[in-house]
Amino acid sequence: MNLWTSLLDVLILLATAMLFGALLERLKQNAILGYLLAGTLLGPNALNLIPNHKAVTGIAELGVALLLFVIGLEFSRKKLRSIGAIALGGGSMQVLLTTALGTGLAFLLGLNLHASFAVGAIIALSSTAVVIRLLVQRAEIDSVHGRNSLGVLLLQDIAVVPLMLIVTILAEKGSPVDVGWAMARAMGMVILLTVALYALTRLAPLLLGTRVTADRETPVLLVMVAAIGSAWGAHALHLSPVLGAFLAGMMLAESPFATQIHADVAPLKTLFVTLFFSSIGMMTNPAWALEHWPQVTALVAVIVFGKMILIAGVVRLFRFSWGQALATGLCLAQVGEFSFVLAGQSRQHNLIGDELFELIIAATVLSLFATPYLVAFAPRISSMLDRRSAPSSGTEDMEFPDHPIALIGYGPAGRRVAEELTKAGFSLIAIELNAGSVGDARALGIPMIVGDATSLQVLRHARIESARAVAVTIPDPATARQITAQIHAIAPDLNIVVRSRFHRFRTDLEEAGAATVIDEEMEVGYSVAAAVQKLV
Repeated sequence: MNLWTSLLDVLILLATAMLFGALLERLKQNAILGYLLAGTLLGPNALNLIPNHKAVTGIAELGVALLLFVIGLEFSRKKLRSIGAIALGGGSMQVLLTTALGTGLAFLLGLNLHASFAVGAIIALSSTAVVIRLLVQRAEIDSVHGRNSLGVLLLQDIAVVPLMLIVTILAEKGSPVDVGWAMARAMGMVILLTVALYALTRLAPLLLGTRVTADRETPVLLVMVAAIGSAWGAHALHLSPVLGAFLAGMMLAESPFATQIHADVAPLKTLFVTLFFSSIGMMTNPAWALEHWPQVTALVAVIVFGKMILIAGVVRLFRFSWGQALATGLCLAQVGEFSFVLAGQSRQHNLIGDELFELIIAATVLSLFATPYLVAFAPRISSMLDRRSAPSSGTEDMEFPDHPIALIGYGPAGRRVAEELTKAGFSLIAIELNAGSVGDARALGIPMIVGDATSLQVLRHARIESARAVAVTIPDPATARQITAQIHAIAPDLNIVVRSRFHRFRTDLEEAGAATVIDEEMEVGYSVAAAVQKLV
């Protein structure tokens, strides 16, 4: 009877989350906010329609482990090597600085050092689930601030594991020597678990053989055994279960089944993530938040503005413009989903009390609700600031020869355009924000300006008005539209060819001044049809 009662509670919660999520999406908001609302409404601090909320929370904890398992699948050694400076350097600096400043501020407000560290670690993390979904929905994942946000979020996801380990060790509240010994013991257990998981995942190809293509059930079972078994193994070693799941995912990321495993586990991840965010909503106490609204509001303001400025400063160190840096800071100014896990663990180990826990949960939920508006404002602030400021392209003293064609964007598509036009005998000039592309351009004899083409000063420095044609290969639709409009304002008669990642942005680009829009979705359709015709 208890099992069926728990299943009924899960069903009610999922159905309500589905309705609220669909409603929020109709209102052009993030569905995750609907899941939070559903949990808040049904939880013990509101209508209390989920009497077995502890059982639901337990199931949601399994979802957290599965989510970390999937994130681990994204972090093969090859992927880690290719993350880039803004992720490894900027992400590490952001986590360390935010944790340190949060710890210092909490300590000054009267918390002990261990509790202060827990608060700093909680604040340091941003929401991968919410931010990535919003950037994809707005077609800004390929923008400069979108790529920067993605890189920092990936590093934060890795940082969850050591932060949880440290919080658990600090909960023992021993002397510095005791804490050091506990840290060494925990690291030894992590190494032991990693070696065991590595050995097991190396055996997986031998056990499964070629059946991965013929029998889809066996790989799915491998996923569940690996994720749940590694979580249980970590718990048995007195480590965090999500640490075990994350390590198992990383080990399997090197296997030939990684792509199929990721695809097979995606529906389960959606289910558990919905339960996870709904269970977070059940933690929220609306009455307490309303009663203590000054403290909640103050904490939200400190978190949002503090993280925005800190992250902008870190991104600025990597030679991005202030507009792009602040846009990245706006996207990452909230507190993330794994902060709830850290907060719950900190309260469970008595590092923080109930009052502080309620304050953190309320502030975190409010920061998540503010995130869609912050992400929407990010490209506007970037455009406003970069339009007013001069770019640091480092090319002010360079003279460029006359060129009939200007190429904006030197990614894979831009390089292909450059190669073909150079073969045809055209002279080009390129504008690209990534300084790492200068060498490739020089190999083709193409001068390059390292700068932001949304800036009028960069375009005028490239003498864009003297070009016969411009090719815009920027993948981000909003940025491509802005660049096209800027060029059209400078030279209304100039022929502008623009790449459009999605068909729905074609009209916007034409209205901005593009003479020709290369519609990727249409071009793919033509190419696929032509390839099929050749085969039949």
